[in-house]
Amino acid sequence: MKEKISKHINRTKRRKNMRQKYVISRNGAKDRLKIREYAIIDKDMKKVTSSLLQKGSFSFLCEETYESKMIVSSISKGMNALIAILRTHNIFPIEPYANKIAESVMALYNSSEDGSVELFFDDADLISA
Repeated sequence: MKEKISKHINRTKRRKNMRQKYVISRNGAKDRLKIREYAIIDKDMKKVTSSLLQKGSFSFLCEETYESKMIVSSISKGMNALIAILRTHNIFPIEPYANKIAESVMALYNSSEDGSVELFFDDADLISA
């Protein structure tokens, strides 16, 4: 079993790291939540240190819009229900990222004001954790 885990870790280390950014915004006037997903897709940019990346380094991948009523209902049912609603055919983040996104959505809905949050994920952080 340990050998299988070791092989998986070694394969993961050889794989190119994916770096993604999610912009989550709440618009109370329109009763909407919007999630936009961006990623580094330029091969040359994948070599750049994460701290040196700029807004223009990321390419837009997709956007999902949710009705606030649906989000509020899911929040009342718990984290798993919220994650199930947030994951779609277009946006399906892995579990650690989905948890962070859901936590951010909850924080936005706990605030009385509209707002947005930007989340940055680097797969290299998963390997070193």
